[in-house]
Amino acid sequence: IDDLNKAFADFKVENDTRLKEVENKDHADPVLTEKVEKIAKDIADIEVMRQQLDAIENSVAAIQVPGGGSDKEKPIYASIGEQLLDVITMGTPGNPNRTDCVAAMERLGKVQAAASGANETVPEEGGFLVGTDEATMLDRGAVSTGLLSQRCFNVTASGDSDSLKLNLIDESSRANGSRFGGIQVYMKAEADTVTATKPKFREAVWDLNDCMGIMYATKNLLKDAGKLTTVVNKWFPMEFGFKIDDLIVNGTGAGMPLGIVGAGCTVTQAVETGQVRSSTKIKYENIAHMYARLLSSSDPNAVWFVNRALLPYIMLMTIPVGTGGAPVFLPPNGAAGQPYMTLLNKPIIPIEQCQAPGTAGDIILADLNEYLLLTKGGIEASSSIHVRFIYDEMTLKWVYRLDGAPLRNKTLTPFKGSDTLGPFVVLAAS
Repeated sequence: IDDLNKAFADFKVENDTRLKEVENKDHADPVLTEKVEKIAKDIADIEVMRQQLDAIENSVAAIQVPGGGSDKEKPIYASIGEQLLDVITMGTPGNPNRTDCVAAMERLGKVQAAASGANETVPEEGGFLVGTDEATMLDRGAVSTGLLSQRCFNVTASGDSDSLKLNLIDESSRANGSRFGGIQVYMKAEADTVTATKPKFREAVWDLNDCMGIMYATKNLLKDAGKLTTVVNKWFPMEFGFKIDDLIVNGTGAGMPLGIVGAGCTVTQAVETGQVRSSTKIKYENIAHMYARLLSSSDPNAVWFVNRALLPYIMLMTIPVGTGGAPVFLPPNGAAGQPYMTLLNKPIIPIEQCQAPGTAGDIILADLNEYLLLTKGGIEASSSIHVRFIYDEMTLKWVYRLDGAPLRNKTLTPFKGSDTLGPFVVLAAS
């Protein structure tokens, strides 16, 4: 407001000078007369705008919450839909309702100040930010709708940092002299000495990447704040949650999180001799051998993630007994009872991100406490009337900065035995 007032004052001085120059000339000239009238009208319009800005500044300073306290103690908007309607009001060229524009500018100005620390309320310079309260709601929704992200080892980047560097133990074997990257202790006789050892470290880096969502809202949708709020607050958090879960499972690590399936610390358990997974999707022997390849330290936190289409095969799975078998799923009331959604006392969680039945990654035994998910600042939301201006649509944008990867970078050879172990175990395709 101060900057605009100064600009208006400079403009008025300039036009006053021009006005005097014109008035000193022959007023009988129709061209000069028209210039005089135009300059006078410009000055009058400037005065009106300056008074409106002064009124906004005074009203912002005077607003109080009932019972005391400033209006910063309560949300500026009750919903994201209400805010977007104000954005439309400000962005409509030639809007004749000056009262609505002034009120909308006042509210949007406070959102901008709260979000960016500056009062930048000019939509032509990039659009309006979506309020912090609404963005935080989207952030909470994304985490709560994700089935995997809330189980991970979550870390929040702070300050100006856009990455995380950790010095981790570089361990590939539990054999003597290899534990914790090289630490070893000895039993010694009197007056003897032992060989000095030290741990081996590696540097692991998580670099934040942008996960972005875009939505175009039509003019008809924007007429109803309630409908718009429902669409934004329900579907976008669910989509962010789904995408993050998919990255945790299937991410390549190139410009995105590294997923479990392609991680170096993930164990791939071979199928049984003669087993063809295209027909025999899963056997109880697969389950037992996958469980044997899990790190002992991951046992308390591990769960089964499966493609939902694999459930019939799991429910009908039997433990071989002689020439027959005993069912693995045995509810108290038979088929009428609720199935035990556990295997070896570990929860079975169906997720869409697992691969199709018969494919590596259709069933995963995982301890997600061994997966570090780095995020920063929650979901950043913004809006613009300009990107789809010729289509009469509002553009909404959300950006979530994140990265993820397992804490380990390789499988582990046990102290006794040769079969490698890991915090994540998948069943091979064949």
